[in-house]
Amino acid sequence: MATQQTISTVNGIDLDVLHETVSAIENDPALAKCKFRANNKWINGNHNRTRITGFYGAKQEMTHQQSFELHADEPPVLAGDDQAPNPVEHLLNALAGCMTTGMVAHAAVRGIHIEELESELEGDLDLRGFLGLSDDVPRGYTNIRVKFRVKADTDNMERLRRLTEYSPVFNTITQGARVDVSVEPK
Repeated sequence: MATQQTISTVNGIDLDVLHETVSAIENDPALAKCKFRANNKWINGNHNRTRITGFYGAKQEMTHQQSFELHADEPPVLAGDDQAPNPVEHLLNALAGCMTTGMVAHAAVRGIHIEELESELEGDLDLRGFLGLSDDVPRGYTNIRVKFRVKADTDNMERLRRLTEYSPVFNTITQGARVDVSVEPK
């Protein structure tokens, strides 16, 4: 007689899979080491394309079920053709996506049910830094505001806000990461 396995799902997250992953990493911390990759190619003007096909995780190379293409361009005011979001808009997208994922998954593990979740992000950037017009102006965002609207038990709003701090993108932006750059002939 076959046994039936119960799958526990909260917020669309398969908790059995997530708990299995967490348990495996607790037993073998080397499974947690990942390397994510992106390959970018300049198209023309300010337009470029990034391809994402795979990553290293769980001590092995993994391939996504499909490859992904992300395009970046600039609006006409910055000499672009407006064919895609610009890179700083992609950064807002990465932050929104990562904080949303972190909130939903961590809430699921804690038994916090989320019915709806939306966010708005806005960042302040002074182009004088990027354009090299002033060394006194930062070249990136100086402030980013994230506003979440969540349909869930109102007693959990502060807990949900704290869960966003598990986001790797949030932590990379707020804590910084070393970036090693090399340029070589093709």
